[in-house]
Amino acid sequence: MSKKIRNITETAVMLALLVSLQALTKPFGQIVTGSCVNAVLAVTVLFVGLGGGLTVALISPVCAFALGIAPNFVTVLPIMLGNACYVALLHWLAGNKQTAKWKQVGAVGAAAAVKFAVLYVLVGKVICGLASGALLGKKIGGIVVLAPPMLKLLPTMFAWPQLITAVIGGAVALLIVPVLKKALKR
Repeated sequence: MSKKIRNITETAVMLALLVSLQALTKPFGQIVTGSCVNAVLAVTVLFVGLGGGLTVALISPVCAFALGIAPNFVTVLPIMLGNACYVALLHWLAGNKQTAKWKQVGAVGAAAAVKFAVLYVLVGKVICGLASGALLGKKIGGIVVLAPPMLKLLPTMFAWPQLITAVIGGAVALLIVPVLKKALKR
C-alpha cells in the first residue's frame, strides 16, 4: 500500500474514532469529551502527520456542532482555528521521531497553551464582545446568533477547560503513539 493511501485510510479511521468518541462521551461533559477529542487530534498528527492532523482538526468542530456538542454555530470557526494551531504546533515541536520525551511534553504544553489562548480570545473576548452589542439576539437565517444565556456560558467554556482538555489529550497521545508505532512497526 502506498504511503498516501495509508495516510488517507488512517486519517479516515481517526476521524471515525473522533466522531464516535464525541457521540459516546457527550453525556460526560466537556472535560471528558474535550480530552478525548484532543487525544485523537494529537494521535493523528503524531502518527499520521500534519495533513491528517489538520484534516481531523478542521472537521471535528463541524461534527461536534452536528452532534450538539459545540454550543453554537458561531464557535465552529474559532474551534477549527484552535484545533489547527494545536496540531500544527504538536507537529512542528514533537513530530520528529527523535524528539526527546521532555521536548514532547513541552510541545504538548505549548500547543495546549496556544489553543487555549486562541479560543479564549476569539470566543470569550471577540465573539462574546461583538454579541453583547450588535449581534445579541439577532437572527441569521432564522437562527439566533447568541442568546443572552449563551453569552454567560461561552467565556467559561472557552477558558481554562480548553487548556486542561488539550493537556490531557496530548498526554494521552504521548502514551498511545509509541505503542501504536511499535505495534505497526513504524
